[in-house]
Amino acid sequence: MSRSAHPAGPRHADVLTEGHYAAPPADLNVLDEKVWARTVSRNDDGAVTVGGIEVTRLAEEFGTPAYFLDESDFRARCRAWADAFGPGADVFYAGKAFLSRAVVRWLKEEGLNLDVCSGGELTTALDAGMPAERIAFHGNNKTVAEIERAVQVGVGRIVLDSFQEIVRVSHIAQRLGKRQRVQIRVTVGVEAHTHEFIATAHEDQKFGIALAGGQAAEAVRRALTLDGIELIGIHSHIGSQIFDMAGFEVSARRVVQLLAEVRDEHGVELPEIDLGGGLGIAYTSDDDPREPHEIAKALGDIVTRECEAAGLATPRISVEPGRAIVGPTAFTLYEVGTIKHLEGLRTYVSVDGGMSDNIRTALYDAEYSVALVSRRSDAEPMLVRVVGKHCESGDIVVKDAFLPSDLAPGDLIAVPATGAYCRSMASNYNHALRPPVVAVRDGEAREIVRRETEEDLLRLDVG
Repeated sequence: MSRSAHPAGPRHADVLTEGHYAAPPADLNVLDEKVWARTVSRNDDGAVTVGGIEVTRLAEEFGTPAYFLDESDFRARCRAWADAFGPGADVFYAGKAFLSRAVVRWLKEEGLNLDVCSGGELTTALDAGMPAERIAFHGNNKTVAEIERAVQVGVGRIVLDSFQEIVRVSHIAQRLGKRQRVQIRVTVGVEAHTHEFIATAHEDQKFGIALAGGQAAEAVRRALTLDGIELIGIHSHIGSQIFDMAGFEVSARRVVQLLAEVRDEHGVELPEIDLGGGLGIAYTSDDDPREPHEIAKALGDIVTRECEAAGLATPRISVEPGRAIVGPTAFTLYEVGTIKHLEGLRTYVSVDGGMSDNIRTALYDAEYSVALVSRRSDAEPMLVRVVGKHCESGDIVVKDAFLPSDLAPGDLIAVPATGAYCRSMASNYNHALRPPVVAVRDGEAREIVRRETEEDLLRLDVG
């Protein structure tokens, strides 16, 4: 493979970019531990390994693009969350981040519960052996069929998202001769994303029942009168990719205030409070996520303090980390194709995947890191934009990053922290084949979700 130098592209800080910009790292061969799975390292030959296997070997066996998931890291993060919250709380893995039968088995073995939000996720969970009582069912518009299935199998809780759903779930449960445990999802007027939160005027969303105007109190009032459901608590979710706990403090205060109002009006102390998920991970070196034990202590202290002030017994706390568990454990491996230098602007590096395997950059303006992983390079850094092969100008994987200036077609590059939402939101745009998910552990690798084939595409096309 040729490693000849390319014509000079833009290199350093005099280049203005549209995305996040930072100075190039001192050494492009050094992998930032914050953004990579725990067993990822660079060996003496310069190639990156995960679980003891070189990425070049993985590419040969499984092809590219592909998601490689560090199973030991995933399991360790599950244990860290379970240990941090302890037996007096519940940790529900948010299956929407990434779900497969193998993942369900790992969750079960490591002691975590599971949060699903569709009939398909519920089917996957049950098929892989997750006990129904350890499953929570979410969603703003659950179908009658989904509710019937959830009640029939005995899921541990259904999170009610509207006044209609309160009645619907109770009616279905009564018809089936069941009494379904439920929580009410409350919109508390707090929106938190990354380092910022806003504490007012965020009831304008499709999820939950607003505290404002007494709507949540009325929802509780109605739920307590229905025989088909048992109201066990209040659910709140305030945002995504959150690093600052201040939003949780405001949310907890408002939820506890509702619990106090319920006690005063109905003489009932609801036993549970679910504070949702949305806790952040490191996508770039600038991100600084908290450890599970720090989060557990902060949330526990907030709820305990607010309950003591309200004269309430401290309820059992639940949380729903999804991205925070699976996000850091995987990376996406690509092969470099076309490299296009635009004089005075940037260098475009095209890979064999794109928005079909990671829509988050186009959808959310998400930031990612990237590294050359098939070899070591001491070439000068060049500023690049990593793009996909799809027929969209917005088909961007990494907006702005530095890669070695001797990058060549056939090199392997990897984007870390792609365990959450990338495979879950993958598509067949341009009839692309969705990549496999390969679990790597202790020198062994196996597909847990196989690569799609052209036969898979044609099998669904019945025309």
